[in-house]
Amino acid sequence: MNPTDIPAYMAHVGVAARAAATTMAAAGTAAKNNALRALARRLREAGADLADHNELDLAAARAAGLAAPLVDRLKLTPAVIATVAEGCEQLAAMPDPVGEITNVKRRPTGISVGQMRVPLGVFGMVYESRPNVTIEAASLAIKSGNAAILRGGSEALHSNLALWRLVQAALVEAGLPADAVQLVETTDRAAVGRLIAMPEYVDVIIPRGGKGLIERISAEARVPVIKHLDGNCHVYVDAEVDIDQALVVTDNAKTQKYSPCNAAESLLVHQAQAAAFLPRIGAIFAAKGVEMRVCPASKAIMVAVPGAQLVDATEADWAEEYLAPVISIKLVDSLDAAIAHINRFGSHHTDAILTTNHPNAMRFLREVDSASVMVNASTRFADGFEYGLGAEIGISTDKFHARGPVGLEGLTSMKWVVLGQGEVRG
Repeated sequence: MNPTDIPAYMAHVGVAARAAATTMAAAGTAAKNNALRALARRLREAGADLADHNELDLAAARAAGLAAPLVDRLKLTPAVIATVAEGCEQLAAMPDPVGEITNVKRRPTGISVGQMRVPLGVFGMVYESRPNVTIEAASLAIKSGNAAILRGGSEALHSNLALWRLVQAALVEAGLPADAVQLVETTDRAAVGRLIAMPEYVDVIIPRGGKGLIERISAEARVPVIKHLDGNCHVYVDAEVDIDQALVVTDNAKTQKYSPCNAAESLLVHQAQAAAFLPRIGAIFAAKGVEMRVCPASKAIMVAVPGAQLVDATEADWAEEYLAPVISIKLVDSLDAAIAHINRFGSHHTDAILTTNHPNAMRFLREVDSASVMVNASTRFADGFEYGLGAEIGISTDKFHARGPVGLEGLTSMKWVVLGQGEVRG
C-alpha cells in the first residue's frame, strides 16, 4: 500500500489492525509471552544495527539544530536497549490480565454477576522523539491482547522502523499476526489527522509528546484520548525534614535527567528550613549549571552562593515545564500553602513531599491532586518500569479509566458477565 495516498493507506492500516485485534484478543498467554521473549532476544542481538539506524536520526537532528534535550531523547543507547528488553521480559513474567473474572457475586435470583477484563481493541499511539516508546507500546499491546497503530515523530523515523521490524519478526515467530503492531511509515502529518478520526478502526488514542501535539489531538480526535499535557512536577521540603536526605532526593529529582516529564521543575521550601537547605541545594545546582528562577525570599538567602545562576521568577515560572537545567524555587510558610500552590500551578503529574512528619506526609498524599504523589522519594520514579508495570504507554493525568503510568490494566476494560443455570426474570 502506497503511504503517499494517505486516506487509502490509513484505511488499509485500520482494517488490518481491526482484524489483528480480533486474533490478539483470543491469543493464549503462552503465545504472547513467547513473542515478548523473542522481542527481548532480538533487541539484544540487534544492538549494532539499531545503533546505525539511530545515528542517522541523531545526525539529522543535530544538523537541524534541535535543542540538546530533544537530541538526548532520541538516543538509543545500550542502556536504553537493555531497559526495554528487560521490560519485555518483565511483562512476559507478569500474570495475564485478559480474561480474568473478578467481583463475582451470587444474586437472590440465582444468577452470578461478575466482571471480566478484556482488551480495549485497537489503540493508536502518536509520540515524539523517544524511539524506545516504540518497544514500550508494542510490548504492552502484545501482552494486553490489543492491536496498536504507532506513529512516531519524523525525527526518529529510522530508529522506529528498525525497532518495528524486530517487533513484527517476534510476533511472527510466536505465531501471532504481524499486523498486531503497525508503524505508520509516512511522516506526513495528515496521517495523524486520519488516525485520530477513525472510530471504526481505532478505539482509543494515546498521544505522548509536547504540549502542542497533545492539545491538537485532544481538540481534533473523534475517538477517546488518554493524555497528559505536561509534567510540572514539584518537590516540597517540609518544616520537619532530614536535610541530608532532602538534598540527595531533590538533586536526583532535578538533575538525574533533565528531559523526562517526571523531572522536578519546581522546588517549594518551608521557610523554617530555608536558611539550612537553600544554600546547600543552591551550591549543588550551581555546580551542575542549573539556572534557578527564584522568589524574592529565596533569592535573599541564595544570593551569596558562589556561581549560582539566579533569575527573578515570574508568575509564569510557577507553571512551567522546562525540560532543561532550570528550576523554579519558592518559599512557603505552611503545608497548606505548599498544597495550594501545587494544586494551582502543577500539571497533576507527579509531586513529592520530603518530611519526617507522618501526619503531614499523609495529608500531602490525600490532598495533592496528582496522578502520582510521593513521600521522601524522587519524582523520577514516576515511571511504569519503576512501578513494576514492565513498561508504560504513557503517564495519564486524566481521571477517568487510567491515571498515572498506564500499563497493562490501563489498556484493558471491564465487561459484565452473568453466569446462570437457566434462571429467568420474573
